[in-house]
Amino acid sequence: MDQQLLDLGLQTINNGGFAGLWNGQGPEQVILTPVDGTELARIKTCTKAECKQIMACCQQSFSSWRQIPAPKRAEVIKSLGEALQDHQENLAYLITIEMGKTLQEARGEVQEMIDICDYAVGLSRQISGPGLQSERRMHRMFEQWHPLGMVVVITAFNFPMAVWAWNAALGLVCGNVILWKPSYKTPLCAIAVTRIAAHILQKHRVDPAICSLVTGKGSEIGDILTSGKKVALVSYTGSVRGGRHVARLVSERFGKLILELGGNNAVIVSDKGDQTIAQRAISFGALGTAGQRCTSTRRAIIHSDIYEPFKEKLLEAYRATRIGDPRDSKHFMGPLVDQAAVAVMMTAIKQIRKEGGTILYGGECLKLPGGCYVSPCLVEAHPDMPIIQEETFAPILYLLSYKTLEEAIAIHNNVPQGLSSSIISDSLMESERFISDLGSDCGIANVNTSTNGAEIGGAFGGEKETGGGRESGSDAWKAYMRRQTNTINYSGTLELAQGLELIHL
Repeated sequence: MDQQLLDLGLQTINNGGFAGLWNGQGPEQVILTPVDGTELARIKTCTKAECKQIMACCQQSFSSWRQIPAPKRAEVIKSLGEALQDHQENLAYLITIEMGKTLQEARGEVQEMIDICDYAVGLSRQISGPGLQSERRMHRMFEQWHPLGMVVVITAFNFPMAVWAWNAALGLVCGNVILWKPSYKTPLCAIAVTRIAAHILQKHRVDPAICSLVTGKGSEIGDILTSGKKVALVSYTGSVRGGRHVARLVSERFGKLILELGGNNAVIVSDKGDQTIAQRAISFGALGTAGQRCTSTRRAIIHSDIYEPFKEKLLEAYRATRIGDPRDSKHFMGPLVDQAAVAVMMTAIKQIRKEGGTILYGGECLKLPGGCYVSPCLVEAHPDMPIIQEETFAPILYLLSYKTLEEAIAIHNNVPQGLSSSIISDSLMESERFISDLGSDCGIANVNTSTNGAEIGGAFGGEKETGGGRESGSDAWKAYMRRQTNTINYSGTLELAQGLELIHL
């Protein structure tokens, strides 16, 4: 095993459950790296019984954690951020070899964890509710925010650490406890981060079960987590299909839910925009993380007057893209996460041809170690192709043409997903229209930049089949708390609202 993994406390065989103590009596899982297909380590996953036991321990830790004042909780989170920074290179390396994104992108993911910890520290002294004007004399009315309890965070493979941190940093500073169920494809990342968190919690003499972990297949333990009556909030990042299932289970018990699901993101390239910026924004958006971001650019909607020359710009960029071992800085694109992801991409390319799309470049399996490398695919398409309505989690980019901005916005919005979007235009009128209620129907709408690369200061999430959830900055912390309205009567008499009188009492 690499020394960098050993330095994170990982071993050849690792327990996959944690709630103050490490355990794992379930089926053993072999973790293969998509970089070259070799074995990284093995995980002893959790049984259903262990999952329930971990949930109980995590819930029990809530009683003590919520009594710690938020600024004091922030001291723990500050230490966590510092520890993540100390381990940044090793954590980035782990992301790269377990998931496949380049080291540069992996470093950025760890930086997101550090940044959200900083954000949570600042938030700790700003959690507040408004004072309200009562209609009754000598009454004080105000709102408070209280912690929810146990928050289950179910994360996807493409951001195997950062999405947990978005939820955990805010959830913890709000007084909640966190139970993490990572993707079955990237459990080592979760184990390493949980080890760091546990060390920090023990250092601060806090019950380490407030950051618990359960690993295993979602089909085996997922329903236990989402159906648990003691689970106050489920934050689920994954497919639309999975989100529907989770939403049904959580809503049946009137639980709270944050959904971060599919993205089918587009960039509108105006004839009034900078084509160099457009080419760079689209290339990064479509090729970054090998097209495996929920904010990846999947459609380029290009003005007809510049369509042909801009298509050539993209073709030039795609031909120049270096693909290979993501640990090597000369490579811009690494592998897909596993061979199943490659099969999904190849199936989509067959469907593209069947529906009349033209493959301009790529879409082939590359003969590199591990069998997970592909060439990015550039497709000339038309808006009526059914496959454009779908999110294929792979580096496939559809090129579409438009004549008017109204037509471009209509094409843009005519998909079931609504996460991220962008327009490349130097026209104030076009840009303002795109981000107005007449424009993009997405939760994120950008001008002259990529669809991906969101900062932690803004709430992250989208509409329609993206699920409507919001994580990270802005006022997203409110999702992790319950609102309470309070009225205090200090008049010495009882006065009712709406002018009612207790005549017969």
